[in-house]
Amino acid sequence: MTDALKERIASMPDAPGIYRFYDRDDVLIYVGKAKSLKKRVNSYFTKQSQYSRKTEKLVSEIRKIEITLANSEFDALLLENNFIKQNQPKYNILLKDDKTYPYLCILKERFPRIIYTRKYIPRQGEYFGPYSSVVSMKSVLELVRKLYSIRTCNLLLSEENIEKKKFKVCLEYHLGNCKGPCEGLQDETNYLEEISQARNILKGNLSVVENYFQDNMRRASEELAFERAANFKHKLELLEKFQAKSLVVNRKLTDIDVITIASSQQEAFINYLQIKEGAIIFSKNVEVKKKLEEPDDEILSLVTQQLRMETNSRHNIIFSNIPLLVKDESIENVVPQIGDKKKLVDLSFKNALYLKSKKEIAKEENKTKGLDILQRLQADLQLKELPSIIECFDNSNLGGTHPVASMVRFVNGKPDKAGYRHFNIKTVTGPDDFASIKEIVGRRYHRLKEENDVLPDLIIVDGGKGQLSSAVEALKELSLYGEIPIIGIAKRLEEIYYPEDSLPLHINKKSPGLLLIQQIRDEAHRFAITFHRLKRSKGTIFTELEGIDGIGKKTTDQLLKHFKSIKKIRAASLDELKEVVGAAKAGVIAAWQQKKEG
Repeated sequence: MTDALKERIASMPDAPGIYRFYDRDDVLIYVGKAKSLKKRVNSYFTKQSQYSRKTEKLVSEIRKIEITLANSEFDALLLENNFIKQNQPKYNILLKDDKTYPYLCILKERFPRIIYTRKYIPRQGEYFGPYSSVVSMKSVLELVRKLYSIRTCNLLLSEENIEKKKFKVCLEYHLGNCKGPCEGLQDETNYLEEISQARNILKGNLSVVENYFQDNMRRASEELAFERAANFKHKLELLEKFQAKSLVVNRKLTDIDVITIASSQQEAFINYLQIKEGAIIFSKNVEVKKKLEEPDDEILSLVTQQLRMETNSRHNIIFSNIPLLVKDESIENVVPQIGDKKKLVDLSFKNALYLKSKKEIAKEENKTKGLDILQRLQADLQLKELPSIIECFDNSNLGGTHPVASMVRFVNGKPDKAGYRHFNIKTVTGPDDFASIKEIVGRRYHRLKEENDVLPDLIIVDGGKGQLSSAVEALKELSLYGEIPIIGIAKRLEEIYYPEDSLPLHINKKSPGLLLIQQIRDEAHRFAITFHRLKRSKGTIFTELEGIDGIGKKTTDQLLKHFKSIKKIRAASLDELKEVVGAAKAGVIAAWQQKKEG
């Protein structure tokens, strides 16, 4: 730990908040919360023997620490959640879910319609949901339309249009599904009463609707209005049929969130339910990949908060299978032991366990398939050991500018993206593939030797005999030649070259082993090209921006990190630039933008 970090930790308060770790490139790599910032941050450096290798690696990368104070640990959890979602640090767990869920919406209009949509625009109307599936959403909407006369047309039913008799009733009116507000056959007050009742259905308050129908049926019977009573009885039967399909436990259990976790060594599987009057109104499964062997209570607390925000839950009771680590004083967290409450938690946990077992079965199937391919590759290449870890190198220097290289790593036949590496060519001038390959292979395995890290079972070089020979030279200088099998793959005929062999090895074009080599080679090429394009893009903007008086590399880095592209920097407003680099530099850049446009 550097003296600067020691001083920073010593000055931290013994108070709740969040801490942020940055690496040597000033990139945010981890966000955490704490009851006591001073004790928690200090523990990373004083209790390293208790941590896993992943946490040790995190600590080794820390170069800067920033903190933000919070009023309570729960407020710190909210802050942590926001920072993780915005910055996606590499050592934090992250919920990745691009799925958009459907909502039902009562539109803000005269004689409001009820529509379904995947876009959440609060100003458009009153939203209900989200629903876990289109089927469940449509079943609710279908019930509403059977019970109430809600219009489905998109006519503009202003008073003026209705008075001028601009519209005629449609087929829905003649079928009895609409009461004809377009011709003034239903007044607005009566229509809004039906919308009010429909709102209870959408909120899940089925008992309110049930009582309303029962009261009206009884009143109609007393008044000898048997046809009207039969109509309310029919609606009650529809409601009861709907409830029978959705009711899972005691109807007195309402406005409750249920969340459970089933965990393995590397992943956590979470099921989340929302309960209204004993019925599940929303369900979601989440899989979380552990980054630093986080405990279940920490994962569950973070995911609970994210899911409640995502679904706009305002429920004050949360049932779970383990106590939540961080609690809000306004929310009651219960771990039920008996009765209907326990049945709800058991149902949720059953879903989490199913998700876990499904993933484990898929892993086993992939493992078996991957093992078969690796065994075939071992036979094709006549290797002594199974090539469980394969590393492949490729160069990219399009047009001879910004020479870079990449290395991809496959473990058990699958990409290990955490093991991918980019290389800036440091010792070679100009486009020299052979010298570049020698440099990066030497740098890679010199580092692995120094750190006593695991060496691969097979090295692949994208190229023919020349590139392969250069890589072999690097291994010889490190006294690793002969310890790690190494091959080259020539692009044109997909020929495999061994060191010191003049003739290539031809593997059957349909062999799964060759297909795996090609997949690894193509991935290395893709990774190198992507890095090269990024370098060229950065090089262009660096040249332009750093040519402006008062704008240096650090400012350019900040702009690229925030705006992500040259195009967005050029299109940014003065206010947007101020937020990133301050008023003075923003003014300079804005003047440069105007000059470019002029």
